[in-house]
Amino acid sequence: MEVSIEPTWKSKLQGEFEKDYFLKLAQFVKEEYKTKTIYPPGSLIFNAFNLCPFQNVKAVIIGQDPYHGPGQAHGLCFSVRDGVDFPPSLNNIFKEIESDTGIQKPKNGNLERWASQGVLLLNATLTVRAHQAGSHQKKGWEEFTDRIIGILNNEKQNLVFFLWGAYAQKKGEAIDRSNHLVLESVHPSPLSASRGFFGNKHFSKCNDYLTEHGVEPINWR
Repeated sequence: MEVSIEPTWKSKLQGEFEKDYFLKLAQFVKEEYKTKTIYPPGSLIFNAFNLCPFQNVKAVIIGQDPYHGPGQAHGLCFSVRDGVDFPPSLNNIFKEIESDTGIQKPKNGNLERWASQGVLLLNATLTVRAHQAGSHQKKGWEEFTDRIIGILNNEKQNLVFFLWGAYAQKKGEAIDRSNHLVLESVHPSPLSASRGFFGNKHFSKCNDYLTEHGVEPINWR
């Protein structure tokens, strides 16, 4: 089937778009957008890929679901649109960045600036019903995003994967640690951040690794 996605990703994923699970997923998602309020807007489902072409990927942050409140989700995990209040997990991410690197908390939580530098902000599930967390889980998105992680793992070298929380760690358990840096900690949620997210120094560790391998580090502003 025809999917509107950035060309380098399209070339990698075209075979996936023809598989039965994806065709069923596409039909489900299409019907959901017709009958319910779904986030993000349909044009932004593949925003993470459109802003970070395959050849540009340096680092991958794995989230779970899009935000399910109005005006928040725009296709990048943990990110919100300009002018939207920082959700608690994102607020804690910026706290750790400031503690780790000295970069002060920015004025907005739109992480397109990270995506443009090669950070793939990948949710495991790419759509969700308004106010219903997890409502599009187990419909096929997880299989699709597992395939993406597999392609990155197998076809790239020296990526940095951020796996925060048990869900992301399970999703990334097959990543080859001899070819990539895998950074694991508890989730930045207020429920867990004080038990090992704060002080994990993942952002400086990422940049040290990229620099060691001759790759331009990320400006975590």
